[in-house]
Amino acid sequence: MCDMGGLDNLVANTAYLKAQGGDDKEMKKRRRSLSLPKPEQCGPVRASLDKDFTSICERQPIGKKFFRDFLANTSEFKLAADFLDELYDWDLAEGATKDKARQNILNKYCKADSKTFLSFLTGEPAEKCKSVTDANFEEVMKSKVQEGVRDFLKGKPFTDYQASPFFDKFLQWKEYEKQPISDKYFYEFRTLGKGGFGEVCAVQVKNTGQMYACKKLCKKRLKKKGGEKMALLEKQILEKVNSLFLVNLAYAYDTKTHLCLVMTLMNGGDLKYHIYNIGYDGKGVDKGIEMKRIVHYTAQITTGILHLHAMDIVYRDMKPENVLLDSQGQCRLSDLGLAIELVAGKTVTQMAGTGAYMAPEILSKTPYRTSVDWWALGCSIYEMVAGYTPFKGPEAKKEKVEKEEVQRRILNEEPKWEHKCFDAPTKDVIQQFLKKKIEERLGMKNDMEDPRKHEWFKAINFPRLEAGLVDPPWVPKPNVVYAKDTGDIAEFSEIKGIEFDAKDDKFFKEFSSGAVPIPWQQEMIETGLFDELNDPNRKEGGGDPDEEKKSGTCILL
Repeated sequence: MCDMGGLDNLVANTAYLKAQGGDDKEMKKRRRSLSLPKPEQCGPVRASLDKDFTSICERQPIGKKFFRDFLANTSEFKLAADFLDELYDWDLAEGATKDKARQNILNKYCKADSKTFLSFLTGEPAEKCKSVTDANFEEVMKSKVQEGVRDFLKGKPFTDYQASPFFDKFLQWKEYEKQPISDKYFYEFRTLGKGGFGEVCAVQVKNTGQMYACKKLCKKRLKKKGGEKMALLEKQILEKVNSLFLVNLAYAYDTKTHLCLVMTLMNGGDLKYHIYNIGYDGKGVDKGIEMKRIVHYTAQITTGILHLHAMDIVYRDMKPENVLLDSQGQCRLSDLGLAIELVAGKTVTQMAGTGAYMAPEILSKTPYRTSVDWWALGCSIYEMVAGYTPFKGPEAKKEKVEKEEVQRRILNEEPKWEHKCFDAPTKDVIQQFLKKKIEERLGMKNDMEDPRKHEWFKAINFPRLEAGLVDPPWVPKPNVVYAKDTGDIAEFSEIKGIEFDAKDDKFFKEFSSGAVPIPWQQEMIETGLFDELNDPNRKEGGGDPDEEKKSGTCILL
C-alpha cells in the first residue's frame, strides 16, 4: 500500500532541495522587467535619510560600495580607503603573511618620506603614526591611527560624497528598498518546524533566487494568547542586530492570516538534533558532538552573544535547540523571542528561559543582566559533550527528572563529570561558566572579561572567524533535509471566535515594515541583481513579472 505521508514528504523535500539550485531561466525572465526608481523620485528619501557615516558608508553594503567608488576618484581619499583595507587584511592574516603585511603598512603609510604617507592626519593620530614601531603596531594602528583615518573620511569626503552622482545612485537603491513586500514576493516550500504561534517554512525570493526561512505567526493565535507585544519586540530586536552568528531578519510583512518574519535559512539542523539524532557515531546511538565541532560552534555562539550584549540585549534562551547550522556548517543563534533590551545599568528579575538552562539568579529572583547567557552557554557545552544536561544528568534518559529537582540541583549542587570526553580544558571552561556567584562567572569576572580569552579557544583565530574565513569542521550533506518529516510536524488547530479591530490593524501595520536594509542589500549584491540593475548598457523593461508562467522548479506546496 502506498504511504501517502511519506510521498508528500518526499515531494516537499525534492522541491525544497531543487529550489536551492535555482532556476536561472525563470529568474532572468523576471529580472528583465525590473528597474530602479528614477532619480527624481528620490527626493523624499534624500530628505528623510539619517546622514550617519557609520550606517551609510560602513554598515550598509550598497552604501559602502558607492562610497568606495566615490573615494577612488580622489587620490587622498583613495589613500585613506586603501589604508583601512590593508589594515583589515593584516588583521586577518596569519604567520609570515601577517609579518610581511605589517612591514608593508609601516613602509607605505607611516614613513614621512613615502609618497603614500598618511599626510592628512593631524594631532595625536599623526604623531602616533610617525612613531609607531613593530612592538606597539597593533595597539597604535587599530586605535588612534585607524580612528584618525575614519575621522578624516567623516569630514570632507563624506560631505562631498553626498553631493555626488554616487550618492544619487545610492538613493535610488534606498527608494527601491522601500518597495511593498507581500507573500507574492516569494515562492513557498516545505514546513521546516513549528513554534508556539505558527510554523516555519522555506521560501525563495522570486527576483533573486535567495532562499530564506519564513516564521509565520498566526494573527488569531497571537491575539488569543496575548503574544502581540512579544512578537513585535522580537521583530524590533532582530531589525537592530546584524551578525554572522545570529539569524538575521531580511523582511517583515503580513498576510490576511499571518505575520511573517523572513530570516536567514539554516538548513543544517539545530545542535539538539545533532546531539541526539546524529551523535558521535553518526546514527544518534552514542549521543553528543565531537570536540573540534563543539569548540568551533561555541566560538561562534560566544561571538554572537557578545554582539547582543554590546547592544545591551540579553538573549535569555541559550540552548542547543536554538543554535542552527547553515548549508556550509556554520552556526547562528536563533529565536530571540525571549530576548530583552535593557537600559544601561538596569537589571531584571523576570523568570525567563528553559528550565534545564536557567541560571541560579533567575530561580532565586536575584537581579540579573547578561550573566544568565553565560550560565546557559556552560550548560549547552556540557550537553554537547555528554548528550545530557548537567543538572538532569544521564538518568534523565531513563526516567523524568522533576522540574523542582532540577531547580534544587541548579541552586545547590555541582555537575558530575562522568562522561569520557570531559578533558581538563573543557571541564574548566564549563566550570567557569557554571559558577553560581555572578561575579565569579566567566564572562562576568574581571570586569566582564571576554570569555574567548580562555585557553579552551586557543586554536580559534577570532578575527578570521568573525570575517567568516574559518572553515567549519563538519559540513551538512547537500541532499539531506535536516528537519523532521512534514508528517511529523503537528498541525495547528483552528482558532475560532477571534475578531480584529482598528487597534489590531495598527499593530499589523507597525509590524509589516518590509525589507531590512543590511540583509536586503547583501541579497541584492550576492545574487547579482545589484550589478545587473547598475549596468549602464542594460535595457530596462521587457515584460510583466506577474504574467510569468509557473516555474517547473519553484512548485508552490
